[in-house]
Amino acid sequence: MRDKATERWGTYEPFHIVLGDKRVADVVITHHARMRWADRVEKDKTGYEDISAFIWEKLKSGGIAPYYRNEEDVYLIDDDLVMVAEFSGLEGEIDLVGNPLHKMIVVTFLGRMSENVELRDLKTYYSWLRHSRRMTLMKNSRKRK
Repeated sequence: MRDKATERWGTYEPFHIVLGDKRVADVVITHHARMRWADRVEKDKTGYEDISAFIWEKLKSGGIAPYYRNEEDVYLIDDDLVMVAEFSGLEGEIDLVGNPLHKMIVVTFLGRMSENVELRDLKTYYSWLRHSRRMTLMKNSRKRK
C-alpha cells in the first residue's frame, strides 16, 4: 500500500513511515486478519484495500503504538484496537541514508479493548487461555481412560 500522493515524476525515495525501529513502506493484510476484521472490528468495509488504507492512514497520523514497550508484534490502534503484526524487509528497497525498508504484515486483529475487557492485559489473558485449554485437555483425557 504505497502512498499514492508521492508517486510523481522526480521522486527518488520511496515513501516510508517510521514505527519504532522499522521503516514501513508497505502494508500486507493476511486472510486471517481480514476475517478477524470482519468479525471483530467492522462489518461494512471488509476488503483488503479498505483495511490496508485504514492501517496506512493510522501509520501516517501516528495512531499506531506498541502494546508493550519491549515487544514488537502487538500494536494498539488509537489506544483501543489490538493488532498483531510482523515485519519483513523489502528486497532492494532502502531509504536515502541506506536503512532498509520494511513490509508490515498484519497477522490478526484481536478486537477492541472497549468491547473486550480481557484485552487490557494480554499476558494475563493468554495465561488464562493456556490454562483453560490445558484443563479441558486433561478433563478429556480422563474421560478416554
